[in-house]
This record gives sequence, C-alpha cells and structure tokens, in this order.
Amino acid sequence: MSDSSATVNRFESFSVGDVSMRSVGVHVVMYGAALLFVLPYLYMISTSLQTQQEAVSEGMHWIPDPITFAAFTNLLTGSLIVQWAINTLIIASVTTLLVLLVDSMIAFALTRLDWPGQRYVLGLIIASFMVPGFVNIIPLYILIADLGLLNNYAAVILPFAAGPLGVFLLAQFFRDLPHELQEAAQLDGFSNLRIYTHIILPLSKSILTALALFIFVWSWNQFLWPLIVLQSEAAYTLPIGVVVLQDNFTYQPAVTMASALIASGPLFILFLLLQEQLMSAVEMQGVT
Repeated sequence: MSDSSATVNRFESFSVGDVSMRSVGVHVVMYGAALLFVLPYLYMISTSLQTQQEAVSEGMHWIPDPITFAAFTNLLTGSLIVQWAINTLIIASVTTLLVLLVDSMIAFALTRLDWPGQRYVLGLIIASFMVPGFVNIIPLYILIADLGLLNNYAAVILPFAAGPLGVFLLAQFFRDLPHELQEAAQLDGFSNLRIYTHIILPLSKSILTALALFIFVWSWNQFLWPLIVLQSEAAYTLPIGVVVLQDNFTYQPAVTMASALIASGPLFILFLLLQEQLMSAVEMQGVT
C-alpha cells in the first residue's frame, strides 16, 4: 500500500508540475507578444519627452535625460493640433452615432420584420463588401461638391453614416435573439419602434459597443477622404495634421513623436475603457 501511494503521489506531483510549466510557458509567450506591441509606444513616449539634442543623437535613448515637455509646448503653441483634435473628435463621434442608429435600424428591419425582398436586400448589402471603397471616391466628391458641403464636417460624416459591415454584424446578432420576446411584446401592444428601442437595443449593448469602438477608431484614423474634401488647414483632422506638422517643422523627432502620441493616445485609452464590452461581444458572437 505504501509503495502504491508513493507512486500515485509522484504521478500527481508530476501532473501538477507539468500543468504549471505549461501555464508558465503560455504566459511567457503572451506577455512577450504584448511587450513587442507595447515597445513602439514606449519608445514614442520616451522620444517625445527628450530634448532636441538627445532626440537627434545617435543610438536609441529609452530613458530621457533630462525629461522635458518642450515638444508638447511647441505643438500646443505653434500648431493647430488642438483644433485638429476637436475636429477629429466631432467627426468620429457623430459618425459613430449615425452608424449605430442607421445600421441597427436596417438590421432590425431585415431580421425582425416581415416584408418582401428581405433576403435580396441583405444579399445586396453583403455583396457591397466586394466593391472597393476607392471606386466611389469620384462620384462621392462630385455629389458633395454639388451639395456645397466641401470643407465641412458633413462632407466627411454623411458618406459613411451607414455601412455594410455594421448591418451584417447586427443582423447576425439580432437574428439569434429569441423571437418569443418579440411575440410577447406584441401581445402586450408594443409597436415595432418600441420593440426596437426597449427590447432589441438593450439586449445588444455588447455588440453595439464593439461596433462603436470599431467605427470610432476607423473614423478617427481616416486620411484620404478627409484630405480630399477638407480644403482649409483649420478643418483638418489629426491624421492629416500629423503629416502637415512634419512639413511645417524642421526635423524634430520629439515633436513628431509627441504629435503621434496625441493622435493615438485617445484610442488606446478608449480601448482600455471598453475592453470588457469588446471581449463580451466577441464571446457572444462565438457562441451564436
């Protein structure tokens, strides 16, 4: 009995050790990969806090000596970066709200209402994924110019107020919601609008948050279309402004990195705030 007990204990110890080593290996790989993604941001922060002499000197200096905020001061006083940040925030926020509203209404109509031609409309929307966005640039520009919207926020927002990606994601999610809830609401006298606002939307917070995050980041990072329709420097967005700064300032790595930090920092903070909702949406999409 004693020999068999010792054998079992050794086996259990080996199993626990094996699982522990595997867990350590997985965590080492994951944290190593995360470090590779974080390194460019750390170097960007470090360079933005360096003096001009240290920033242009040879080699990589990870720890600024001394730490200075001169690059941020030059940006705030010698450029329109604050105005560009406000422009970008307004455009990204309004675009995100419009996409959530319009795409959710379209998805609701395609999945929760009965009317002829639903499948064909959804198929047409999905097929639009195959059309490159660059094909629409010239027609869109002519339309925006004819409407007199050039150099206006609306010129950047309205062409993207609805998109096939949002409709597809929300339609897949709405289709899997229990129809018994809608039937019970209809028996209680709920209108379609009330079902949409009081049942469908509250149950779809996770997927709406994920879509909002994606659209906000995409709209924040837009470059080509705003560059075409925004014709004055005061109306530029941050991605355009960062490029303009490289032409306006002489070679100043600290200023360049500071502008890149201002342009990307809000997105990083937004992801940290919404990461739980984003993970929840991914999990729910995987289950359904």
